[in-house]
Amino acid sequence: MSKLLAALIASLLASVAMAQASAPVATPAVTKAEAKADKADAKAANSEAKTDAKADEKVGKAQAKADKKKAEAHSDAMKDKSKAQAKVDKADAEDKGKVAAKAEKKAADANADEAKAGVKADTKVAKTKAEAHADKAKAAIKTEKTKAEGQADVDKAAAKSN
Repeated sequence: MSKLLAALIASLLASVAMAQASAPVATPAVTKAEAKADKADAKAANSEAKTDAKADEKVGKAQAKADKKKAEAHSDAMKDKSKAQAKVDKADAEDKGKVAAKAEKKAADANADEAKAGVKADTKVAKTKAEAHADKAKAAIKTEKTKAEGQADVDKAAAKSN
């Protein structure tokens, strides 16, 4: 058993020694290509991060604008409803039914306008989010392309040196 173990250890050490001996020495061309690729990778990653930040900022601004529009629409609707209710409260007893019907119509119109404004604002936000997602995806693809090109240049330099 110990002879088997000794043989396995010896073969392991021999294969490690061979693997170390066969490791290619980096030539100046390969080193230069690696440095150039690393520099391009860093630049691409920085560009991607900037694009992501800009896209997120756009989405944030769009969301804030939508929230503001919704709040304005809600305020307008409440104002219209309160005006209509005030007319109902001031109306004579015999006109109350007619004025109350008008007030209900105004309230329904105000609710509809508020809902339309909300949908319109949400649609704009969704569009901005989709554009931001597309921008981020394009930036990620560009970064991956740069990394692949850099690795190809390193591989090419390594092949030339052999």
